[in-house]
Amino acid sequence: MGKNIEIGQRALLLLGRGLLGLYFIVPGISKITDWSGNAAYMAAHDVPLIPVLLAVTIIVQVGGGASLLAGYRTQLMGFILAGLTIVINVYMHDFWNVEEAVQQAHETQNFIKNLAIAAGLMYVAGVSAAPPEANKT
Repeated sequence: MGKNIEIGQRALLLLGRGLLGLYFIVPGISKITDWSGNAAYMAAHDVPLIPVLLAVTIIVQVGGGASLLAGYRTQLMGFILAGLTIVINVYMHDFWNVEEAVQQAHETQNFIKNLAIAAGLMYVAGVSAAPPEANKT
């Protein structure tokens, strides 16, 4: 029974890591295909150094997401993507600066959702990728 639980846990960790990876790969690619739209959205939120930060965001999202998906350097990528998510959250989902009630509710929901994603990434960053047997001393 214990071996089945361990296999299930490993499968769920793999699935979760893969879904987190896709969560970053897809928006990263959409930033490439709609560069000008994303740059305008960033400008509307007073983000500085838009060309540089947009390029860095794309590289981190696509590269970090692919790294999570492949299981390569998952702890480091979890940490980096969690930081990116929090920075994006503060700039792009600043519900405290929105006056319209519906838009404020939408931005608040996105802000909280991104905090949950950052929490999941922090968990990935804190969990060893090694099999449970390798972590026993």
